[in-house]
Amino acid sequence: MPDPGEAPEVAGGAGADAGEQPDEEELRRQLEEEIRKVRVQDVIAQSLVSVLNLAGRRLLKEDERDLEQARLGIEASRAWIELLEPELAAQVRQALAELQLQYAKLAGGEGGGGDTPEPPPDGPRKPPSGLWTPGGSA
Repeated sequence: MPDPGEAPEVAGGAGADAGEQPDEEELRRQLEEEIRKVRVQDVIAQSLVSVLNLAGRRLLKEDERDLEQARLGIEASRAWIELLEPELAAQVRQALAELQLQYAKLAGGEGGGGDTPEPPPDGPRKPPSGLWTPGGSA
């Protein structure tokens, strides 16, 4: 096992000499080798974490707040979560639940300081999506 402080050795010896950079063909070969190892589940997981992080920013940073973008991130996460491996899905569900709670607080506070708006004359409003909200209605 290499020492963590050592520079990694380039496979095949190309570019291993001090100060010599691997040529374009060697870089392509290395990239191809890395792509062979990547699983679709890994890309889904990385993408989902990125979406959740961005949705969190759109909720929590006042100067970036965009509830529609946060809602879209939450909905996308809900759609993809079942594609994750069970252990990771459980972790993502926890983060998603926290985002949903924050979204519900902020969305409920829009346009009236948290008061429930009057229903439209043609009947009660339907939720804009299947987004889970505290209280179990959605």
